[in-house]
Amino acid sequence: MAKADKTATMTRLHSAARLARTALASRLLAHGFYAGQDQIMLALDRHDGLTPGQLAARLGVRPPTITKTINRLQAQGFLEKRASEEDARQAHISLTDAGRDAIRAIEKSVRKTEKQALKGLDKKEQKQLHKLLARIEANLSGNSEAEAAEPAEAAEESEAEAETNRA
Repeated sequence: MAKADKTATMTRLHSAARLARTALASRLLAHGFYAGQDQIMLALDRHDGLTPGQLAARLGVRPPTITKTINRLQAQGFLEKRASEEDARQAHISLTDAGRDAIRAIEKSVRKTEKQALKGLDKKEQKQLHKLLARIEANLSGNSEAEAAEPAEAAEESEAEAETNRA
């Protein structure tokens, strides 16, 4: 096996991820969002009222990174911070009405990018790819396959719900 072949899978995986991020970033920028802001917005759409620490843990980033992005989104009018009733030092982050309205643009950008990325793959291949990517995520994060399947199932439910809403 040639030396280049030993890294071909990781090279392809990295390239596909980079191209997907670039395509999505371009679409999001048209709506005034920068890389990473969409993930915070979508996380809050699913679980409103999270603390910055909870957001950081869910998204796998450092708290200072989350704090900077939250502040930018708050300045744009998409998020608001509220002091916790239990501990005034702790803030809970919520979407504003403008933030909830912006979710539709973010989801549309994600759907268009996904459609572009999956062009030419039938439903069976898409489902297989989804399962394989979940397994790769589990391998790299140290989680079991069962733990990786949970987000995959949630994503399938979310997609089914989105299809119903579009109909």
